Amino acid sequence: MDTTAPRWRRRKQARPQEILDAALACFAEKGFAASRMDDIAERAGVTKGTIYLYFENKEAVFKALVRESIGAQITQVIENIRIYEGSSRDLLRDAVTMIAHFAATSDRVVLPKIIVAEAGNFPELARFYRVEIIDKGLGAMTSVIARGTARGEFRKIEPDHVARILIAPILLSIFWRTTFAQFDAKPYDHQAFLKSHLDILLRGIAADGEAS
Repeated sequence: MDTTAPRWRRRKQARPQEILDAALACFAEKGFAASRMDDIAERAGVTKGTIYLYFENKEAVFKALVRESIGAQITQVIENIRIYEGSSRDLLRDAVTMIAHFAATSDRVVLPKIIVAEAGNFPELARFYRVEIIDKGLGAMTSVIARGTARGEFRKIEPDHVARILIAPILLSIFWRTTFAQFDAKPYDHQAFLKSHLDILLRGIAADGEAS
C-alpha cells in the first residue's frame, strides 16, 4: 500500500499558498521591483520552475496575493451587505469593523503600501488594485450609505464622499501599522481608534444631525 501518495497530494495542494506566503515575505522585505522569482522560490523551498506551474509571472503572484486576501475580505463584506436585514447604522458599523479588524491584524495589509510605493513603475498593478479592491470597496460602502439615506436613517449627503471619508482613517491605520508603528513607544490602540472613528462618522451622518 502506497502511504506516500496522500501526503504528496496534500503537499501539492498546499504549494500555491506556500508560494504566496513566501512572495508576501519577499515583497514586504524588498519591495515588488527588487524581489525576484528566484527569491520567492528559495523562501518557499521550491524550484523557480515550480512557481511557473501555478503562476505566469511575478505580477500574477502579486495579483493572486491581493485576490486571496484583501479581495476575499471585500467579497465577504459585499455578501454580508447583500443579505443584511437590520438597520443601515448597524450594517455600516459591522462592515467597517470587519475591514478594520483585517487591517489591524493581517500581514496582508503590506500590499497597499507596496502599491503606493511602486505604482509609478508598475501602473498595471495600480490599475488592477484600483479595479479589484478600491472600486469594489468604495462601491460597497457607497451602497450602505445610499441605503441608509433612502430609508431616512442617514441625512442627505453624497454617499460617494462619505464612503471615501469612511475608508480614509482605515488606510491611515494601515500605513501607520506598516511604516511607523515600529517607532511607537507602545503599541497603538487600533480598537479605540476604530471606536472613535465610528462614533464621529455615525453622529455626523445621523438623520437628526442635519447640517445647517
